[in-house]
Amino acid sequence: MTNHIIAEATLTDLNAITHLLTVLFTQEADFEPQPEKQMHAVSDILRHPDKGHFLLIKHQSKVVGVVSLLYLTSTAMGGKVALLEDMVIDEQHRGKGFGSALLNAAVNFARQQGCLRMTLLTDADNAIAQNMYQHEGFTHSAMIPMRLILDT
Repeated sequence: MTNHIIAEATLTDLNAITHLLTVLFTQEADFEPQPEKQMHAVSDILRHPDKGHFLLIKHQSKVVGVVSLLYLTSTAMGGKVALLEDMVIDEQHRGKGFGSALLNAAVNFARQQGCLRMTLLTDADNAIAQNMYQHEGFTHSAMIPMRLILDT
């Protein structure tokens, strides 16, 4: 993998991020693509960096991957923590080291933001992603995720 750039996303990257989230939500078991909702949420985060950040990886000037970090205050950690909410590499660029490079950049970026911990979720059957996360130092938690969808 050569000629890649990792950069913080801006509003000009909204369409590229929304496209990659469509790829991600097509493959995840719990979600489905809803581009209008994704575009609204991404725009909100990009406009309010206290909520989170998106990092992009570009190869030959094309966005080939994205990772999002959302920020919370942890009572257990006594400070700011990051939730790695979304991470996806374009299908044609997987297996070439872009994911590891983007993940390492996200970890370093979270540290620069003063985060004390990073948490992420992945599909239970996504062994490739889980292996990459473990290789980069992530470990399984004794906690299990549970969810309640609130109808508005």
